[in-house]
Amino acid sequence: MKGFLEDANYSIGLLDEGVNVAEVIDNCIYEHTINGKNGFFVGDLGKLIKHHIHWQNVMAPIKPFYNVKCNSTPGVLEILAALGTGFACSSKNEMALVQDLGISSENILFSNPCKQASQIKYAAKTGVNVLTCDNELELKKIARNHPNAKLLLHIATEDINGGEEMNMMFGTTLKNCRHLMECAKELNVQIIGVKFNVSNSCKEPQVYKHAISDARCVFDMAEEFGFTMNMLNIGSGFTDYEFDLEKINHVVSPLLDIYFPEESGVNVIAEAGCYYVSSAFTLAVNIIAKKAVQSTEPLLFKTEQTQGDDQVFMYYINDGVYGSFASKLSDNLTTIPEVHKKYKEDEPLFASSLWGPSCDELDQIVENCLLPELNVGDWLLFDNMGSGTLGEQSAFNDFQRPPVYYIMSISNWCEMQDAGFTCETLMKNFFFVPSCIQLSPEDGFSLAA
Repeated sequence: MKGFLEDANYSIGLLDEGVNVAEVIDNCIYEHTINGKNGFFVGDLGKLIKHHIHWQNVMAPIKPFYNVKCNSTPGVLEILAALGTGFACSSKNEMALVQDLGISSENILFSNPCKQASQIKYAAKTGVNVLTCDNELELKKIARNHPNAKLLLHIATEDINGGEEMNMMFGTTLKNCRHLMECAKELNVQIIGVKFNVSNSCKEPQVYKHAISDARCVFDMAEEFGFTMNMLNIGSGFTDYEFDLEKINHVVSPLLDIYFPEESGVNVIAEAGCYYVSSAFTLAVNIIAKKAVQSTEPLLFKTEQTQGDDQVFMYYINDGVYGSFASKLSDNLTTIPEVHKKYKEDEPLFASSLWGPSCDELDQIVENCLLPELNVGDWLLFDNMGSGTLGEQSAFNDFQRPPVYYIMSISNWCEMQDAGFTCETLMKNFFFVPSCIQLSPEDGFSLAA
């Protein structure tokens, strides 16, 4: 099984009821160890189906538009296309990937707030008409390059956690919206709706209340200018924890009933990215180097399980921030490394740090954690690695993208069929994985000898 990002020829292992993800990972590790290969991803596409059905049950009638930049692997895109999601794209390449799946332009949103002129022209040429905008210069750029553009004004949201200032990296003020509408009228550009975004770090109900009421103000303002407004984008930031989604819906649903009732004819969408893919992917890496150092100030507080001295271990693994951990440069790593090999419960733990292979001081993956003493060749597993890890090619020359092995349980497949979702192109990619499996380096999984 190949499964690299640039390779559309992939396969999906349809797991027998007796096979679980842990067994698949064990077999992959065995094969990669024997052949001296590097790390790999295992993607459980069945979780995408579960998350989509949960979204429909909780968030309907809000339509999800998947953020392609979160994970653009072909298996993910084809499953989500079969499930009927829309797609929020931030570049020409992402739009092309989605269009190659046969997705209609009406289900594609060009969501990048800072767009290149050439990519705006590409959107115009391929019929992707819905774009976001938050300033006058961007508006004029769109007007010059996309005569059929339909804009969503991106308004800023108040950051309760920050306290004093608005979150103004992207988004405009209500006052400036009037100016942008005046400009759009002069340039003969359509404005059809509003977008706002609430970050993962700020999920206070008051933020949604302010954002949705502000959006209503913009809709009312647009009536004065004669714009026909029919779309509200409540942004991204959805986690894949079921409780979080239900909590957000508990806040958002009554607000939408007040400000954008069903009879208003406004289509409400959301950019759900990590919600779908984050927990669906596990990354397996192995240790390529090890260094023991003495520290007068241990990296971690000692517990009853830690070794009595001040010995600290630095482990170097075959992936890093210039590869699958790229999001670590701009965000905190939310997954804790799990040791693959079995070790005794009473085995001493040591303060440890994990580093990528580049020998760059920025290439630190985990600053401190407690691990048993490991050796070169041992494997570590990182859960929740489906978002922000499978994107553009690394700038680190020696880094090679880990292969992706897609799987899905038979029960998930049946659940997808029962829900009425199907895709002809997906059928050719499935192969059955019985309860006794062995990884084949070219063809995926096969019967063990």
